[in-house]
Amino acid sequence: MTERRVHDLLGQQRAAQPEAIALRDHDGTEYSYERLGQAVDWLSAELSARGLRAGDRLLIPAENAAAQVGLVLAASRLDAIAVPVNARMTEHELHRIASHADPRLVVYLGNVSGPARTHAEVADAVEWETPLGTLYISPRAMSSTPEPVRDGAGQIAVILYTTGTTGTPKGVMLSHSNLLYGGKMSALMRGMGPGDLILGVLPMTHVFGLTSMCVGGLSAGATLWLMSRFSAPAVIDALLEGVTVLPAVPQIHALIMAEAAKRELDHAPVGRLRYVSSGAAPLDPEWKRKAEAFYGIALQNGYGMTETSAGVTLTTNPIGVPDVSVGRPLPNVELRLGHVGADGVGEVLTRGPHVTPGYFRNAEATRDAFDADGFLCTGDLGRIDEDGNLHIVGRSRELIIRGGFNVYPPEVEAALNDHPKVVQTAVVGRTVEGGNEDVLAFCQVVHESDVTEAELVEHVVDRLSPYKRPARIVITTELPAAPTGKVLKNKLLEFFADRL
Repeated sequence: MTERRVHDLLGQQRAAQPEAIALRDHDGTEYSYERLGQAVDWLSAELSARGLRAGDRLLIPAENAAAQVGLVLAASRLDAIAVPVNARMTEHELHRIASHADPRLVVYLGNVSGPARTHAEVADAVEWETPLGTLYISPRAMSSTPEPVRDGAGQIAVILYTTGTTGTPKGVMLSHSNLLYGGKMSALMRGMGPGDLILGVLPMTHVFGLTSMCVGGLSAGATLWLMSRFSAPAVIDALLEGVTVLPAVPQIHALIMAEAAKRELDHAPVGRLRYVSSGAAPLDPEWKRKAEAFYGIALQNGYGMTETSAGVTLTTNPIGVPDVSVGRPLPNVELRLGHVGADGVGEVLTRGPHVTPGYFRNAEATRDAFDADGFLCTGDLGRIDEDGNLHIVGRSRELIIRGGFNVYPPEVEAALNDHPKVVQTAVVGRTVEGGNEDVLAFCQVVHESDVTEAELVEHVVDRLSPYKRPARIVITTELPAAPTGKVLKNKLLEFFADRL
């Protein structure tokens, strides 16, 4: 069977293994593929009766829960477009996105998220008893202009609003084809299948969680265990209960290892764990070595972004290989560099079945995102080594120019992360008099008394050239972060303004 829509994956698993567990919800409730299928049947019928049409948007303020999976699949069945958003955003932020997304209906996951309930109360949403829990729904269908329905798998499945946008929100459209490709590649490259238990710590309001975890799990016929919010203690406990696949980002892995250290554990309680992946931020060799020693298995790295349905490249290294690249392109993915400098670094460009059709109702941004050959211009800087592996060296907009030299933040971050007391580091530039930039580093530790700024300054002397060394190092127990754990670098200067 050729899938045209994401919900076709559920139909296949429902027919092949109806009693297998598809989802373990945040509260421990388990849904077989048959039970989940019945819930999606019910949701699609009810949403249709309430006015949701093909091409309409369904806004879903949520944190991870079975209901979110059900609503995305129900929208798919109706050829509507799901718009999952982080319920923890402010009322102002949610209003901005809602105004842009122009939804026909809004469903709030108040059964799992306190912030979603608060938003529902502000909007006078009504309680809605569903097979996946008590949700809240807008009292009536709103005026909304439907988008055209496209043939085949080219129909838009979801719109994801990117972290940290300013001004008019920027909604990345992902087609069913994008999600089906991303999910199948996730299952293939991770060797996932029935019997796997995937730990869903990444939010499904972001592309990594939605595509690699959710659609990947459906494609593989695996079980997805959803955690509404990341908790390092809960993850360590879950590893003992048979988790086999742990997709995460370096910041999450660092916090898991820090929690283990508090428990005086040298190694993760791995149980059946067989695959650990990282993404969304660069690795450094020493940190990767520590992570592999902790988990006892290889740590695979990858590269992607919202506009690429999560994946562009992935590693397949055995344990102990010092490679810290993000790997080679996935099947049918084209990759090249643009405007390559003398150092071999250029902008990462990509084309293929993983790439977004564009930005929702923003033709100008869509045009600007692609070059004349149809390659997506990612804005990331990278180089390709002699083995064809891609190395990400930073964001073009995050590049720091100090004294006429280029400073790539990941290199500075790696040097500081090499200190045994540092959990993770974020580095940004700050413009100073004369147009030069200072390098500022923000180091997260378990206790602020663990290390001093002077010690960290001394630590990098032999690791970084003088122009790369931070002018200031701020030591903290918390960095501003998105729900994925990804540090929000655009918030650092404001967040620590009183310490700079």
